[in-house]
Amino acid sequence: MTIVITGATLPNGSTTDFVVDGGVITEVGSGLSSAGATVVDANGLLALPGLVDLHTHLREPGFEQSETVLTGSRAAAIGGFTSVFAMANTSPVSDTAGVVEQVASLGAEHGYVTVRPIGAVTTGLAGKALSEIGAMAGSRAKVRVFSDDGICVSDPLLMRRALEYVKTFDGVIAQHSQDPRLTEGAQMNEGALSSELGLAGWPAVAEESIIARDVLLAQHVGARLHVCHVSTAGSVDVIRWAKARGIDVTAEVTPHHLLLTEQLVRGYDSRFKVNPPLRREEDVLALRAALADGTIDIVATDHAPHPLEAKECAWDEAANGMVGLESALSVVQAAMVDTGLIGFADVARVLSSKPAEIGRLAGYSTAFGVGDHANFTLYDPTVTRRFSVDELHGKSVNSPYLDRSLPGQVIATIHDGYATVLDGVLVDAGLVAEHAGVARG
Repeated sequence: MTIVITGATLPNGSTTDFVVDGGVITEVGSGLSSAGATVVDANGLLALPGLVDLHTHLREPGFEQSETVLTGSRAAAIGGFTSVFAMANTSPVSDTAGVVEQVASLGAEHGYVTVRPIGAVTTGLAGKALSEIGAMAGSRAKVRVFSDDGICVSDPLLMRRALEYVKTFDGVIAQHSQDPRLTEGAQMNEGALSSELGLAGWPAVAEESIIARDVLLAQHVGARLHVCHVSTAGSVDVIRWAKARGIDVTAEVTPHHLLLTEQLVRGYDSRFKVNPPLRREEDVLALRAALADGTIDIVATDHAPHPLEAKECAWDEAANGMVGLESALSVVQAAMVDTGLIGFADVARVLSSKPAEIGRLAGYSTAFGVGDHANFTLYDPTVTRRFSVDELHGKSVNSPYLDRSLPGQVIATIHDGYATVLDGVLVDAGLVAEHAGVARG
């Protein structure tokens, strides 16, 4: 599939045409030949490297009523993503080579995005014994990221052993930092508002204390640690301290923690129930500043689909989680670019090249040079849209942004040299699968 992109604006502000053929960029310049090619007019559009999500819940196998690899991949593509890392809390849990290979194969079969499985740290996510980490790393899925996300690896000795193990093959432990004893029955951020609403609080220290412990363990072992969904100003302070000491730690923030605050809980709308919970305005501002100065390395969606019955119920019975793949780029623009904190060159870093680096995923350059892998998205940052259910392409609709005005729109997504989205519309699944088969062949 030969594609000619004309008049695209690159993250550095320059404008160019480029040709995609055989899965790579083959020409860059102006007035390039388009004979026999699919031509995409990108005048006025921003070309960003394909987005990479280091934290996605695709739910398959086991929870297909919420999401499947196919439906989650379609949601990712419409949001400008070309690679996602699928979390391990499936059923059966992704704690063996067989399960992670199944997830990776489903992603390759459907072709909308590259799906890289995340392996569980502990067997069955039970926190009692290490999973088959070496087997998953050595499998065809080549797992390099391990996490019990949704459950903290709270045993310090087990966490130490996991860090020691992944160090042998340059893997990373991605920790859900939540002290379970400090958050029993927690329903929202602990503070004045939780007292006012009569809801059990989730204290910031429950996150911050685990991060502090884990960065010290990572320093002691000399291994890589990644902190999932940082949500408090105190956590930012701990991570900044750790980086200043040269500890090999990276961190992520979700789009919703960059934009939304605990005040939304007042309406008891369970779309806003998430773990870690929405925090104070002061935390949101600290997270934005930390992403801008590099203390927080990346943005990751924590896309967490749930069926209607799991969310349309009483607050204390509702499941935690929000879908976020389709809205992530727009929310980052609203929270970070439109506020003047970062530019789109930084967006390319925090939503593409850096998460790819952390996950040891090749093919994500921000240069758009000849020979680079053709994974990119064309984005119109000038439009504003009312986000609606029609924007959602997964199986679940638990988005916190419904009926909210968001900037920007993904116009096209190119994955491994073939189009998955054109003119803002998903390309037919059969055609994508056919092109994916050709690309793999």
